[in-house]
Amino acid sequence: MSDAFPLSLPAHRAVAKLGADLSRARRRRQITQASLAERSGMSLATIKRLERGDARVSMEALVRVLYVLGELARLEQLLDTGDDELGLVLMDQALPKRVRSRRRSEAL
Repeated sequence: MSDAFPLSLPAHRAVAKLGADLSRARRRRQITQASLAERSGMSLATIKRLERGDARVSMEALVRVLYVLGELARLEQLLDTGDDELGLVLMDQALPKRVRSRRRSEAL
């Protein structure tokens, strides 16, 4: 992330909460940071940055940690487009008022 375009306050809070939640999930499983680093194939420093809520940590690092914690399925549900209420409303607004039949030459 560039310092020229800092995260908004709500985005910063969300990333900080994610880091805290990852730390809590790790501790609930009685896994040390060092063990998590080893099992996920990352450095201890990366694990610490992730748990601190550093938004510059790669998505790959997050995926590896979620896998080790047994929570990868939750990532798949993060932005399920089937539950995207705003997207569905916008799509419905863009629907045409009527659908006209094609001319015979266009149908071929």
